[in-house]
Amino acid sequence: MPRSENLLAALTMMASMAFFVVNDTAMKMMAGDVPLFQLLMLRGAITSLLVAVLAWRMGAFRARPTGRDWRLISLRTGAEIGATVCFLTALFNMPIANVTAIIQVLPLTVTLGAALIFGETVGWRRLLAIAIGFVGVMLIVRPWSEAVTSWSVYALLAVLCITVRDLSTRRLSAATPSLFVTFVTSFAIMTVFGLLQIGEPFTPMSIREVSLVTFAAICIIGAYLFSIMVMRIGEISFSAPFRFTSLLWALLLGWVVFGDWTEPSVLVGAGVVVGSGLFMLYREAQLARQKMREPRLRLH
Repeated sequence: MPRSENLLAALTMMASMAFFVVNDTAMKMMAGDVPLFQLLMLRGAITSLLVAVLAWRMGAFRARPTGRDWRLISLRTGAEIGATVCFLTALFNMPIANVTAIIQVLPLTVTLGAALIFGETVGWRRLLAIAIGFVGVMLIVRPWSEAVTSWSVYALLAVLCITVRDLSTRRLSAATPSLFVTFVTSFAIMTVFGLLQIGEPFTPMSIREVSLVTFAAICIIGAYLFSIMVMRIGEISFSAPFRFTSLLWALLLGWVVFGDWTEPSVLVGAGVVVGSGLFMLYREAQLARQKMREPRLRLH
């Protein structure tokens, strides 16, 4: 696997995490004011419209996925719907930094899945960096404290769904455009939650709430696109730990937007998480430099 692809995958993962957390922040700002299913239906409708325009202009609708790809897209979409419900249920009832921290177990589950299913080689340095990062997550979550509630179960279910989503994305063929998959995902979310909203009263929304759901829709487009792209480039075992960067966004936005300042143990844990990610990036750059020098050494 070319080292440049791994570096690109790391940057793509970080961009995906930033978009996801900003979207989560916008959605959480409407918690309690607008029903969850109504929010998801409206966000899905706006997302589907915008993605449809992009997909049409870039020719993504000309794609003809194989039966195998359609099965993978269906599995991925179902997992995305489950992850959306579970994650937002936890998010609406927990501080954004806490629920985001629980989600950070994903590098372990996705890396393990990639090793077991795809046979990816995971070196001891990567495993050590992931394990250290996970220790940082434990300092943030503090499962031994009374702060952990039943809502944490929803976050853990979201981990399971996202793991299935990402691993199924990895199996998609290169002939199926990421924009096409993004459209199918957003359209399915709009349809499912639109059906669930039938029979429920529609809650009037203020200009602020309409603006927030529109902003969330724009952010989720970036999040969907980058999350699909990152599973199709580089090695999963390398890019997965960079999910930890979402903690930085969650801690910052949780403090700025919701006034949820964290305890010292959380800050220490965030530092450990960032350190593990920086080590991974440094190690990959080091390997890339070594590989570039190899041909020159052979010439002499």
